[in-house]
Amino acid sequence: MDETLEKEYRSKLLTADEAVLKIGPGRTVFLGTACGEPQALVRSLLNKSYAIIDSEVMQTLSLGLTFYAEDKFMDQFRLNAFFIGPNVRAAVNDGRADYTPVNLSDIERLFSSGLKPVDVALIQVAPPDQDGYCNLGVSVDITKAAAMHADLVIAEVNPNMPRLGGDSRLHMREIDYLVESDQPLIEYVGENEPSRMAPRIGKNVAELIPDGATIQVGYGAIPDSILSYLTDKKDLGVHTEMFSDGIIDLVEKGVINGKKKRFHNGKVVSSFCMGSKRLYDFINNNEMFEMYPSSYTNDPCNIARNNDMIAINSALEVDLTGQVCTDQIGHRFYSGIGGQADFMRGASRSRGGKAVIALPSTAQHYTVSRIVPTLTAGGGVTTTRGDVQFIVTEFGVADLRGKSIMERALALIGISHPRFRAELLMHAKSMHYVYQDQLEAGYVGVYPDHYETIKVVADQEIYIRPAKPTDEPMLKDLFYSFSRDTVYQRFMGLKRAMPHRELQRIVNIDYDTRMTIPAIVNEDGVWTMVAFAMYDLDKRSNTAEISFAVRDSWQNKRLGTMLMDIMVTIAKERKIKAFTAELLAENMRMLDLFYRTGLKVETRLVADTYLVTIDLWSK
Repeated sequence: MDETLEKEYRSKLLTADEAVLKIGPGRTVFLGTACGEPQALVRSLLNKSYAIIDSEVMQTLSLGLTFYAEDKFMDQFRLNAFFIGPNVRAAVNDGRADYTPVNLSDIERLFSSGLKPVDVALIQVAPPDQDGYCNLGVSVDITKAAAMHADLVIAEVNPNMPRLGGDSRLHMREIDYLVESDQPLIEYVGENEPSRMAPRIGKNVAELIPDGATIQVGYGAIPDSILSYLTDKKDLGVHTEMFSDGIIDLVEKGVINGKKKRFHNGKVVSSFCMGSKRLYDFINNNEMFEMYPSSYTNDPCNIARNNDMIAINSALEVDLTGQVCTDQIGHRFYSGIGGQADFMRGASRSRGGKAVIALPSTAQHYTVSRIVPTLTAGGGVTTTRGDVQFIVTEFGVADLRGKSIMERALALIGISHPRFRAELLMHAKSMHYVYQDQLEAGYVGVYPDHYETIKVVADQEIYIRPAKPTDEPMLKDLFYSFSRDTVYQRFMGLKRAMPHRELQRIVNIDYDTRMTIPAIVNEDGVWTMVAFAMYDLDKRSNTAEISFAVRDSWQNKRLGTMLMDIMVTIAKERKIKAFTAELLAENMRMLDLFYRTGLKVETRLVADTYLVTIDLWSK
């Protein structure tokens, strides 16, 4: 800095205790966020609390001291939290502190409009550069907005604060008092989460993320598990509210490079971060990382400017219609709205974007289902059923886009914990969300995910997996796509209708006595069933009747042969003795398919029908 700036800097220096005494009583005091919290100034607030009576403390997430939420300081401080962290949760629910539910993108407008005036902002910055600019480093979020609209700004100047690009600078002239400090930044240590489930959830979410996508992901065991499954992806970008250590390895491996981003190409865009010293050292003066205020990063219009924007957020519970509750457990507040609504709406408006809610299927040591018939009494809606897209648990993915209440309920029951599925289905029936005769088989049977695979047929990827109850609409579409000849050959007559009671018996299966394997293609994000094979097992004879159906446009592409091979493998794994089939004598294509297996095939002609037996152990 030149001499003038150096002189100005020295003139603003105070000790932490001296600076805090400038606040006075009855003021509204903003504290910097999370790992950017000014620790020396917060300790001085404690030391000089007698001089700051009847003050309101505003903050989002705090990771440091929160004495101002304790009962013994009620005459000095009243906390107003925009987000409820673990260390102030009891204070909010016991009435010692307040909670203001608000989207992070809207907080700056509260400051600027005077609806939430900021009298004093206590912040932490890196030392000024040669031009006099300090840097907010790991905490720009709403901290810069608070500083810009505060009557009094007191900054803790810490050389350990990283310097970042973007809109993270604040000139020394915009700061009233400076307090020098040289102490390590607060480091974030992850909360305990269900480690057994986190990897399975992470894998399920990772499968929704294509190469070249831009991701938003938070902190904790589940986000870290998601990131760990992205090592084989290419050219990912990041536009997020916050990030933690989990992205470092992906940046170093070149997985995250931002090359495909159309908005802030090549940059990791965020508003704050929480993590270890390794993270702080990694981002310091790293041109790839840019920090912006939450009003910018969380603006749904800006989020949507990223193609293939994948927003990943969490929840406490989800009801069968798709309503998501994040900040409450019943009448008790737990966290906050944060940026969830911002990113869910932004991602859903992105070209190719996906809005994802990821959560464990249970809580309280597997005794409580997080998929619920209705939100717990008192619980609020963070993401509406109109904004929700994908719900992910360790048991799979429920795609709710464009789905009816019935389709949503069936999909969500399918990813709930198995011990709660029958009960959830009972509730769905009682609320008339689903058919009254909806079978339970597909929900009480153990879904054999090891049969899931991808094959290539006619240069197109085909997804092969066991059927699920939610496949019924696709199956219905398949049936009504058949030509008269296909219907005649498959059903041995001119079948004109396929009602629910028949459809559900094909896809709502127990995966034991009845197995159905559909072949599904994804064209422009729309899933279509192009074929299926199924068997019904007679346990007395240990033989299974097998049948097939292939969409007309996919016939003569050896898709039936591929499905037959898969069914043979499954049947032999389950020690089934033989397949049986009944087909019209003129259906030579199906008969030829059976002979091509190389197994022993016996046929008996009765009138115009072949009765076929295929010995699965004849080779």
